[in-house]
Amino acid sequence: MSAKSHQLQIRVSAEQKRALQDRATSAGQTVSAFVLSRVLPADQLRFAEILRALRNRENRRFALAELNDLLSSLAPVELQRAVADADLRELSAHTQNYLAAMVERACERGGIEPPAWTRTVEPLAEPHFATRLAGLRLHLLHTSPVAFKRRNLFVDSGVGDRV
Repeated sequence: MSAKSHQLQIRVSAEQKRALQDRATSAGQTVSAFVLSRVLPADQLRFAEILRALRNRENRRFALAELNDLLSSLAPVELQRAVADADLRELSAHTQNYLAAMVERACERGGIEPPAWTRTVEPLAEPHFATRLAGLRLHLLHTSPVAFKRRNLFVDSGVGDRV
């Protein structure tokens, strides 16, 4: 998660402030944490939204970029919670493997165990290269992150990287 380095101020009435403080206390949170949890979607919801977006082949690249941003922004505990469950229905075998590899790579970087659902995704039967250029395939065979190689996916970057 990004370091909190900015402040947001909003004007509220005395009654609204009291109500927010009471609700935050009841939830066992600070007012800031309470408001943020209500205003910004939870990481689990964001992960589920990205999985739904991955079903649309036209938006797949954008959804994968969004997934990369999410996975690379989470602390290990948040990551574990966010990716615990995944609805893989309607996702192609390729997309399932790419998703599993990204999650496995993020978990590896965070020093945590990948979720059980990643082990249910069978690796691709045929290798898939991120390029059609034959001259680059040897490079991809060498540099692909292990989580991707295990799934027969050969790419030149992993979670947290941008091409």
